[in-house]
Amino acid sequence: MAISSGVLNILGNMLNKKVVNDVNQTSHEKFFRQLIKNPVWLAGLLLQLGASPVLLILAIAWIGPALTPGLMALGLIVLAIGAVRITGEKLVRSEMIGILLMIVAIFFLGLSNLAIDVPGFDYTESGFLSRTSIFTVILFVISIAFKLLSRNNKRLRGILLALVSGLMLSLSNFWISVLEGTIIHVFGGQASALQWFLFISSAGILVATNFYAVFILQEAFKSGQASNLLPVQQVPIQIAPIFVYFVVFAAYLFNPISTLSPVWMFLGIGMIIVSSFLLGKRQAKMESIK
Repeated sequence: MAISSGVLNILGNMLNKKVVNDVNQTSHEKFFRQLIKNPVWLAGLLLQLGASPVLLILAIAWIGPALTPGLMALGLIVLAIGAVRITGEKLVRSEMIGILLMIVAIFFLGLSNLAIDVPGFDYTESGFLSRTSIFTVILFVISIAFKLLSRNNKRLRGILLALVSGLMLSLSNFWISVLEGTIIHVFGGQASALQWFLFISSAGILVATNFYAVFILQEAFKSGQASNLLPVQQVPIQIAPIFVYFVVFAAYLFNPISTLSPVWMFLGIGMIIVSSFLLGKRQAKMESIK
């Protein structure tokens, strides 16, 4: 489910970037109005905000928000191989290394065994609520800072906006688990006032962060190539699960882990980030296709 979600998200980004390239940015008609009128861009949006999130929710229900983002990154392998099929070219050495790194990284994530029991976790525990609030506020503050910096820095504008998009998706990945952990009680008619509050808050945050992540990435696409920006977007998405598992959920306290588990996780995430940049270069070839 996680891998499929990642593939659909990458395909949606590819469709969006192609339309952004084709849109007449000198037109008097507003940029986003032109995008919304384009059926190809809408198809990409549907993949990102419709099909991909459904699979993501199912994946997090089974393995939690710590391992899922890494598995979703496998979509970049599909991007590289699919681009090769379309352009008629061969994989270069760096891309083959990227694919190998991604496969080994996923193997390491599997060895870490750092899954989170989403349905069985107590989301009303005071310590968890405090850590959740701090984690959420910090990511929002960093996002606002990057957004403000992007206004006066044309050279780094695309990178900063891609990071903002990644931070929003990091929040989304985390709050999906809160939604899933409270929805059972809400629809079962046994939810407390606090569980109702968490359910409504998580639903609102999910909608807001996902839509904002997509639209801010379109702004980033105006300033840079998707081959550079999509891997940059992956950096906060891959790093956030470390804090989600060890700090916010403190899951290791409830599920004893091997002393090597954090090592496997850090190695896996590091390899995924490196692989993202190696595989993302193929997107440049896709952008030249009309």
